[in-house]
Amino acid sequence: MNTAKPLDGKRIVVTRAIDQARDIKDRLENMGAIVLLLPAVSFSEPADTAELDRAIKALESFDWILFTSANAVRFFAGRCRKLGVALGATEKPHCAAVGPATASAAVGQGLKIDYVAKEFIGTALARELSASLSGKRALLPRSNRAGHDLPDALKSAGAEVTEVMTYHTGGVGLAEPEVMDAVREARVDVVSFFSPSAVQNLRGELGPEVLSRLGTNTAMAAVGPLTAAALRSVGLPVAIQAPEATAESMAAAIQKYFSAKAASQTRSL
Repeated sequence: MNTAKPLDGKRIVVTRAIDQARDIKDRLENMGAIVLLLPAVSFSEPADTAELDRAIKALESFDWILFTSANAVRFFAGRCRKLGVALGATEKPHCAAVGPATASAAVGQGLKIDYVAKEFIGTALARELSASLSGKRALLPRSNRAGHDLPDALKSAGAEVTEVMTYHTGGVGLAEPEVMDAVREARVDVVSFFSPSAVQNLRGELGPEVLSRLGTNTAMAAVGPLTAAALRSVGLPVAIQAPEATAESMAAAIQKYFSAKAASQTRSL
């Protein structure tokens, strides 16, 4: 009986923060992969929460709150709990999310999600909700490293936008020395990325020359179009792209890549 698993022996690097890597690690290991954890990004509460606290205390004055990541949900909800503000207790504000993972995180915090963007990028949320945003007050919980595309798009749609730094995106966390050595020497089959910040952080840690060598010998995997674009912006080809920002979607995309590769090799024999 053939008991081989679809990812038997494949060495796959997961660059998520350690406390967010368990699901994808378990899924890949169940498929037979050897998972190496390299936290290329870290998250923490902002040092100054004054602006965030003001927004939370005036939550009912907003018409919409727009979440673009599960981290935004997690840190925003955590701060609400510390301030004694109950989420989902009033009709306002309405809530919208980018992607099912973010929506699921919000529901898990007791929020009712009124809209989920059909495309998994922030600007799509502004475009798809434009008719509902005109003349409305929108609260946008964000990372310190978030870009300007979404708030600009919301303002173009006629919304009055309040951006609040809800969490801090930091650099590369601690990784086992042997994991870093395997990555530097390109002795891995896949490096998976879940955010543009992780791409930039790892580039800064390894340097462009090492990263370029890694990209030549190793498949780069990205969640969503923004992370894929970040990889391409530093000169790395994207071999695998998961359509959704979930562990399930990433694991399935990696499995599909190797299944297609094996089928191609079989046909060439």
